[in-house]
Amino acid sequence: MSEVKISAEPRTEFGKGGARRTRRAGLVPAVLYGHGEKPQHIALPAREFAAAIRHGGINQIFTIDIAGNSGATLALPKAIQRDPIRDTFEHVDLLIVKRGEKIQVDVQVTLTGEAAKNTLIVHESNTVAVIAEALHLPSELEASIEGLEAGSHITAGDVKLPKGVELAVDAETVLAVINAAQSNEEAPAEGETPAEGESAE
Repeated sequence: MSEVKISAEPRTEFGKGGARRTRRAGLVPAVLYGHGEKPQHIALPAREFAAAIRHGGINQIFTIDIAGNSGATLALPKAIQRDPIRDTFEHVDLLIVKRGEKIQVDVQVTLTGEAAKNTLIVHESNTVAVIAEALHLPSELEASIEGLEAGSHITAGDVKLPKGVELAVDAETVLAVINAAQSNEEAPAEGETPAEGESAE
């Protein structure tokens, strides 16, 4: 994943009122911190930031050029607050990273293929924690469920990892379980009373 260049402005207004004014101006309030640096309060262009997250995901690396500062800073979103109704960004915490540095992130896992017939996939987790170089973070990972029978498990160790990426969790961590699907014959018909000795779910 390549970094996205984005400009930022120093933020001098704080508190809820200042944050609202920042958002009304088409900017996202943010804090940039890490590597022993003093936290910097900045504002990011909302439209550009949203487009980068849509394209690269939550692990998108940014090259941030802050007005008045010499040089740019590499950073990774660590916490993003959204407005669930407006689907806008309320605030962003950005962690400073360095080229060549390895960091831990959670990456989305996509299950590929089809399990055996009459099975049901139960997701225990849709992400897995990995360690990778800051500028080579995978946007997503895959694990195959092709042909798996009921009773099978998909674990972190089943995830295909690109070169240079390693698990940050135990390989036996369960991500998904293959269960037997309940057939129509097994399910009581609507209005049907369970047989003696059975209890209704």
